[in-house]
Amino acid sequence: QVQLVESGGGLVQAGGSLRLSCAASLRAFESYVMGWFRQAPGKEREFIAAIRESGYTHYADSVKGPFTISRDNANNTVYLQMNSLKPEETAVYYCAASYGSIIYISAGRYDFWGQGTQVTVSS
Repeated sequence: QVQLVESGGGLVQAGGSLRLSCAASLRAFESYVMGWFRQAPGKEREFIAAIRESGYTHYADSVKGPFTISRDNANNTVYLQMNSLKPEETAVYYCAASYGSIIYISAGRYDFWGQGTQVTVSS
């Protein structure tokens, strides 16, 4: 059974940092592009970043610079380092896996999802 389990969310002040982790029970983890999305109340799920097995990354323009995605293929884990957080970035953050090597920004292209972790940025 495939599971993606996010952790590391919480409450942080504006300008602060958080590091999210996603542990994946995927066979052949290296065969998946891993991505991070977020969804604020009343809004659509939004692409943040994704990473191939090779380490190639792609970011949404809104998070380039402050956010960094990385992965540890030996431990089937993907990370999202978030710096300089803003109140408008308050959302539930989701980890997702897409089989293959193409990086998609559409949520519908991802095969597996975690339950999400809440990130709240106070002003």
